[in-house]
Amino acid sequence: MSTKKNTAIKVQTDIVTDVERLTYAIEEGSIVQTETGYWIVRSGSWVNLNSSDAQGLGWARWDDGQYTSSNKLTFADGVAALLPNNGATITSYLNTPADLYNPTTGRVYGIAENDTYIATVVFKASAANANATYGELRLEGGNGTPYERLASLVTFPKGNAVEHPFHQVFQYYIDEDFLTNGNYWQLTAVGGAILVWDIILFIQRTQSR
Repeated sequence: MSTKKNTAIKVQTDIVTDVERLTYAIEEGSIVQTETGYWIVRSGSWVNLNSSDAQGLGWARWDDGQYTSSNKLTFADGVAALLPNNGATITSYLNTPADLYNPTTGRVYGIAENDTYIATVVFKASAANANATYGELRLEGGNGTPYERLASLVTFPKGNAVEHPFHQVFQYYIDEDFLTNGNYWQLTAVGGAILVWDIILFIQRTQSR
């Protein structure tokens, strides 16, 4: 029968290996120094104080590689559709960017209930009939959650078929349903078709409970 060693709740400890650390009994607040840095027990798990997850904060960015200036995505008039991002390039200062966004399904998630996030949705777009056409970008869950009110209009004041850069910022918190089922960015073209390309999604975890 193996013996679990106890840790001491103090900052200064002897340097041990990560293998040895995993043999220690889990005690909330305990700190151990290993070759990979300082580790603390939080909520029953080891957290590396050298990583962004130590505070639980950080950010991730997904750059779509499918829809470009030579391959624009068409949103048909009156049809609500997912704003996709295949995450061809991912830049992250979170240990697990997949916790926030799934490029395959287009679903946005959170790490923990009551977290707060800021999301930036960036893309280029144009409309053949700029005077009559606009878009509605919103966070949609399809499950009766209140996140549909996170919405913004996409307009084309520069004229017909002219490239417009868009940079939309949204702040939201995570409830139980969002955590479990996720939400997704939905764009609806109104009054005419909209072409979209160069899509970027940036999500920052600004507060954790």
